[in-house]
Amino acid sequence: MILTYQKQCKARVDAALESVLHPPCEELQRLYQAMRYSVLNGGKRVRPLLVYAACEALGGDAALADGAACAVELIHAYSLVHDDLPAMDDDDLRRGQPTTHKAFDEANAILAGDGLQALAFEVLADARYTQQNPQLRLQMVCILAHAAGPAGMVGGQAIDLEAVGHQLTQAALEKMDRHKTGALIEASVQLGALASGKADADSLQALRAYARAVGLAFQVQDDILDVESDTATLGKRQGADIAHDKPTYPALLGLEEAKAYAHNLCDQALDALRPFGAVAEPLRALALYIIERRH
Repeated sequence: MILTYQKQCKARVDAALESVLHPPCEELQRLYQAMRYSVLNGGKRVRPLLVYAACEALGGDAALADGAACAVELIHAYSLVHDDLPAMDDDDLRRGQPTTHKAFDEANAILAGDGLQALAFEVLADARYTQQNPQLRLQMVCILAHAAGPAGMVGGQAIDLEAVGHQLTQAALEKMDRHKTGALIEASVQLGALASGKADADSLQALRAYARAVGLAFQVQDDILDVESDTATLGKRQGADIAHDKPTYPALLGLEEAKAYAHNLCDQALDALRPFGAVAEPLRALALYIIERRH
């Protein structure tokens, strides 16, 4: 079920991304080539899937969520481009292809990431892509900005850099990951819910609990895969966390305990969806997919 849903949503968001990634003038061809390379070279599209699934769980039409789905994937793609840079994780491989700074050059990779970040907010604020009323669009822009910035993803990356070579407690590790990975996942679910036009306080609270559990489970599983998988399957360098001496859940808890924790978080996510009926089945399937994926 999830593979069919993933294929449908991926085709939908890829079409939306394609429509916003055309250079406005000849002089920007190379910049946009780097931006397109960073976004359209594969990817699981988990965050757009969460946007669409949350929207539909509240009875909204998927078309209402196109702008939000596009925006979160642009933010995610920008973060990967910058994460891979020599000053950050210094990675050569992403999604089985050379990273953007290897395929182009470091300067163009930096600019491509900057461009993708700005474009995300343009898409979310523009009524051509995000059909909601101006007040709701402004609320959605604020949510994404908070999740992507120093209070969210960027802050998490800063904590991550400071944590290299240090032993963290589980609480400290979770705090880092709720910022670094979880914030954008939580925003994806929240934006999808708001895009439906049918969100109320109770449904938002339930979906926030779901997203909080799923966001952390995603990072726990990433840490597990860094130990168990291989470079060809992952599409990026296996063992990078160990090589960079980064704190991870397998290192802190042990591999089997980390797996058990990922399943526990999945159960928490599923429990949060109890108020919803069959229409939330894609969200349930995504929670299971996140802890069962192999890349």
